[in-house]
Amino acid sequence: MISWGVSAGFHDGAITVLKDSEIVFAAQSERFTGIKNDKRLSYRMLLEAGEFGKPDTIYWYENPLLKATRRAYAGQKNWYKNPKEYFTDIGWKLDCPVVWGNHHKSHFATGYYTRPFLDCATLVVDAIGEWTTTSIWNKDKKVWSSRYPKSLGLFYSAFTDRVGLKANEDEYVLMGMAAYGDPDRFYSELLSLTRSNINFHRGIKYWRPELRTEQDRFDIAAGVQKVFETYLKSLLHKAKTMTGQDNLVYMGGCALNCLANRLIPTYFDSHWIFPNPGDSGSSLGAILAHTKEVVTFSDPFLGHNIERDYPVDNALAELLQCGIVGIANGRAEFGPRALGNRSLLADPRGQGMKDKVNAIKQRQEFRPFAPVIAQHNVSKYFDVPNDFHSPYMQQVVRCKNPELYPAIVHKDGTSRVQTVTRHKNRGLFTLLEKWELETGCPMLMNTSLNIKGEPIVNDENGARRFERKYTVKVF
Repeated sequence: MISWGVSAGFHDGAITVLKDSEIVFAAQSERFTGIKNDKRLSYRMLLEAGEFGKPDTIYWYENPLLKATRRAYAGQKNWYKNPKEYFTDIGWKLDCPVVWGNHHKSHFATGYYTRPFLDCATLVVDAIGEWTTTSIWNKDKKVWSSRYPKSLGLFYSAFTDRVGLKANEDEYVLMGMAAYGDPDRFYSELLSLTRSNINFHRGIKYWRPELRTEQDRFDIAAGVQKVFETYLKSLLHKAKTMTGQDNLVYMGGCALNCLANRLIPTYFDSHWIFPNPGDSGSSLGAILAHTKEVVTFSDPFLGHNIERDYPVDNALAELLQCGIVGIANGRAEFGPRALGNRSLLADPRGQGMKDKVNAIKQRQEFRPFAPVIAQHNVSKYFDVPNDFHSPYMQQVVRCKNPELYPAIVHKDGTSRVQTVTRHKNRGLFTLLEKWELETGCPMLMNTSLNIKGEPIVNDENGARRFERKYTVKVF
């Protein structure tokens, strides 16, 4: 039995292929079209998915009719489109049924049916689906939800736009800006806004137009992050109180806020965030919400395959000589994080490396970078317990000696750590081992192999283009 799960139409078009109960392929349209957060389906992506067999059923990640009622209520244009049209628009012939789902249930199912523990609560927080904006589940039953226009995700996106960034794309930049601002300067005012009748879906550009300096923007970002965390604490408490569970699954686009994710262990003993918790990840949940079947999730390396051995020796030589190297090898990561197969790796020790990599990637100078480190080393260099693991860069922690590794430490002294093991990441783990033997440095800077405004490199052609244009050797 071959099932396709699909999300598309609004942002982050994606597909997941299940063969019986095995995830055999998962990818996002943007990697094939070159258009960041491409909402359409990619013909090339569907062709690659079809290499695993023709689908018996296609599962759509939400209910377009129910969504149409909300879009009509909100006064939006072009408020209804049949999912089949997204296939016919690109000339794809459909010869199997398309089954509709539910937006929040798809988010829930992606996390719940890939969870690494048994009983749990699930919290889903995003901008908006059909009508639901936040939901809490006990085991597989929804026990609470909030509805449009009340939305924590829409609040965050509205202020992403307010400070001059791109909503539904640059929220992680706003999160990075927060470290440079005063979280208390606008906190009370922003909190009051969330308790008013404002519909953040309509934007908030009119708010305090006189605030236009860089420091104003940083202070706004810090205040927005603090408000976000205030509400997340409340939601975590509610989920804990309503379900009585010790384990949490956290899903939705808001689960990408790795700064706020540090709050979760205060309320739950353990938690699981699928490495692609947003709408593109719901292409998997679209299927699982119907089958209600737990599937084995081994890793997020599920996309296009550049089939060759991991370039340990070549990458090491380039790092020792130039301090920076690109990796485009193996199957692409499914999700927004580069985890070693489509990465730009660099020496984290140099004072100028952060600026050098930001210049290559054409990003703002304040933007932070993540370290990748072997699992057994993480507690030696970061303020975490011995059993801490973070294979998908989902939480920030404090670096013990930030002066030694300035390229991977943010303004607030934190780092978004990725941990790797020999079993799960043999190539990258071996590279780290050899790098440490040569230099005494236990970690590397790891950022995505792309530049600002473009998707992460997907295939060999993209790797060669990056290499030619940005004079960085890519293996």
